Amino acid sequence: MNYTTLISAEDLQTQIANAARLMVFDCSFELLKPRAGDQQFAESHIPGAVRANLDLHLSAQHGADTASGGRHPLPTRKAFAAWLGGVGFSNEMQAVVYDRQGANYCGRLWWMLKWVGHENVAVLDGALEAWHEAGGVVTSGPSTTHKPRTFALTPKRAARVTAAEILKGLGRPSQTIVDARATARFRGEVEPLDPVAGHIPGALNRPFGQNMGANGKFKSAAELNAEFTLLLAGRDPATVVHHCGSGVSAVPNIIAMEVAGLGRQALYAGSWSDWCSDPSHPFAQG
Repeated sequence: MNYTTLISAEDLQTQIANAARLMVFDCSFELLKPRAGDQQFAESHIPGAVRANLDLHLSAQHGADTASGGRHPLPTRKAFAAWLGGVGFSNEMQAVVYDRQGANYCGRLWWMLKWVGHENVAVLDGALEAWHEAGGVVTSGPSTTHKPRTFALTPKRAARVTAAEILKGLGRPSQTIVDARATARFRGEVEPLDPVAGHIPGALNRPFGQNMGANGKFKSAAELNAEFTLLLAGRDPATVVHHCGSGVSAVPNIIAMEVAGLGRQALYAGSWSDWCSDPSHPFAQG
């Protein structure tokens, strides 16, 4: 069985017990404490998991070619595919991703795998808490080393838009921007990371944490459908472009809309950090 959005802890345990061809990635990260995720991983992770660090593995390194702007620029598809092969991941495998931050950072890897053409990737719903509740064991120490394989690029399964495309679509019914940042940042009341406070004119606000229930798992498909339908207020879900501060926390909204049966929308990967870096771009507050 292939998993393309979410996978339960019980199903993951079954897949592992059946020796399924899969790889688990731990993407835990703390934006203001970049080393914290590595420490969390070293202390406790699912056996066999591979470490995926936002700064080191899921963003382009300084001086390297990039596929987007912003504070966490995407590496090129070729460079990312090389990293996947280097850690032992290949096209026929199932990927399972998790973090300790409400699917914020593992969503980045979920989206990037779709972007390089790999459909079989799922978020561990409920993350380590659900894993523990299902009787799953954990281990400590460094990331598991796997034999390098070849990961071949295939056609993209996730769409990415640029600042120029966003600018061209402003005010048009063919584009609906959904901003996943906290409401205070969206309104421009605070801005701890970027030089300009506010949001892209006309954007709607849906903080990514609203996708989770009290149990730390994604809300039901029916709940998510009702909430996004209310947010869009008649707008076509196919017109949605998701963004956030740097193209990371927008992805839980993409996953949630897909779980809700509303399709897979585009990502503005550079997001607000890219948008506000150009003083000619308009912005709004309030």
